[in-house]
Amino acid sequence: MTGVPAPVPAFPHARLGVAVLGCGSIAQSAHLPAYTRHGVDVVGVWSRDATRTEGIRDRFPAVRRVYRGLDELVADPDVDVVDIATGPVGRLDLVAAAVRAGKHVLAQKPVVADAEEIPVLEGLLAEAAERGVRVAVNQNGRWAPAWRVTTALVREGAVGEVVGVTHLHDKPLPPIAGTPFDRVPHMLLTDYLVHWVDITRCWLEGRVVAVITAQDSRLPGQPADAANPWHATMTLACEDGASAVVRVVGDVRTRRPACPYWVHGTDGTIRGSVLGGSDAVALERDGTTTAYALEGEWFVDGFAGAMAELMRAVDEGRAPEHDAAHVLATARLVLAARDSAAAGGVPQSVRVPLTRPGGRA
Repeated sequence: MTGVPAPVPAFPHARLGVAVLGCGSIAQSAHLPAYTRHGVDVVGVWSRDATRTEGIRDRFPAVRRVYRGLDELVADPDVDVVDIATGPVGRLDLVAAAVRAGKHVLAQKPVVADAEEIPVLEGLLAEAAERGVRVAVNQNGRWAPAWRVTTALVREGAVGEVVGVTHLHDKPLPPIAGTPFDRVPHMLLTDYLVHWVDITRCWLEGRVVAVITAQDSRLPGQPADAANPWHATMTLACEDGASAVVRVVGDVRTRRPACPYWVHGTDGTIRGSVLGGSDAVALERDGTTTAYALEGEWFVDGFAGAMAELMRAVDEGRAPEHDAAHVLATARLVLAARDSAAAGGVPQSVRVPLTRPGGRA
């Protein structure tokens, strides 16, 4: 039960042209470096804030042009995929513009910011299907090397039936105070931890989440100018008794930053870690421990993996693994966690099926 896990998806031979919409910090620190490293054809970029694209071609020579506006970007016949790297406000309008221009979409997470946006997105996905274009969500954590190997092991049954998933954020938080993210209510639960929730739902595929409980709180010593709580804990309980916990202790002070995780099953345990140079995966089963060699890092190879999977899905005529319809379950979990925290930690009864990509149970 320890076969070679699936590697980060390779790009298809015929590369698609990509336009990056939004040139903020994440686009310049992850998207564009990933595409440069992996030879993605970046046809052009555009930002609603023109100062973000000043000198962009000097920093990233692979960028062929800077667009003057959204209409020019979506009208460019060289663009096959629009990578929407903006914040959540107005994101669905940008998805709609790309879809109606016949472009495939890779949209930043979270795919929706409120429950009211879910039916809007579902309507856009129906329209995309009619037009023959794919809409994926940039859940690039699915291609973080350690998490990717773990997903492959879970899917091949290496630990038997998964009974519990645990994540601990044992590293400093990224700079939050004074950024737009700090103005997002319950930001850790609704934005930062989306990757952790998304990968957890991948490891609990086939289950149905029944109850979500979440809390967040300010910490002793947290600066007054930091509007959002620096602690958050989320618990998912499934109908069959399987469970998951995601915990951010706070802005941890440590010489060995890491994000350790455990996947416990009926036949074994996977122990691993991501970020901070801590990447590792080991499977314990039948009295034997097997450690897996890892190539690459979440930042920035995970971003290339998300784009490669979308391009390969287009090439093969199938839904991508991070298809927006699949990621909607992640969004529902995150929104329920926000509601629980807003209510002071009151458990939220839900029914969220966690299917395999493509709708398979």
